[in-house]
Amino acid sequence: MKQASSIPQVIAGAKAMGISLSEEAARRLLRFEDLLRNRAVPLGLLSVGDAPRIHERHVVDSLRAATLFTPADEAAFDLGPGAGLPGLVLAVAVPWCRFVLVEPRRIRIGFLELAVESLGLTNTDIAPVRAEALDGQADVVTARAFAPLPRTWKVASRLLRSDGRLVYFAGLSLRDPVGVAERAAAEGPSPAVVSTRRVLATSPPLVIMTRK
Repeated sequence: MKQASSIPQVIAGAKAMGISLSEEAARRLLRFEDLLRNRAVPLGLLSVGDAPRIHERHVVDSLRAATLFTPADEAAFDLGPGAGLPGLVLAVAVPWCRFVLVEPRRIRIGFLELAVESLGLTNTDIAPVRAEALDGQADVVTARAFAPLPRTWKVASRLLRSDGRLVYFAGLSLRDPVGVAERAAAEGPSPAVVSTRRVLATSPPLVIMTRK
């Protein structure tokens, strides 16, 4: 199956979201799409039905979070990345930040190790542990398909530095993301300032919880 996009198309699509990608970064994203299609789908990490729409459904969707990183961000944890989403996409798009992919399941760890090596990523590590057992602090924690928002905040809040932020990929089923996030912050271990960012009109918003 051919690649979903060409390098110029990937660069242009990222630019439309306010993200600057080099040709090498775009090439890595296309290579990652091939890995998802040819290795992750057969392993059951992505559904067979997703194979024709990996670019839009997974790569572009993950790329949205790159708009929320700043030059001051040095360390990020990605909780439960599965097939590397969004963590590996963000590691390509935000090369100055070091990403730790927190994934305890063996099959997924094997795929992540293959992808990191195949993409030549030097800013990416894999933590083969449950997120609840993770130590350390980061500027950003990302979560795309990890857990409901209240549980995600409970885990993420202790991993964030002061003023660090959780970037949570809200699904269509989360009808009141701000309200849910505010309740999670009020009931959780740490307070937070809550906001949302709708990067693409066709996608649900990203929920940002900044630790006070």
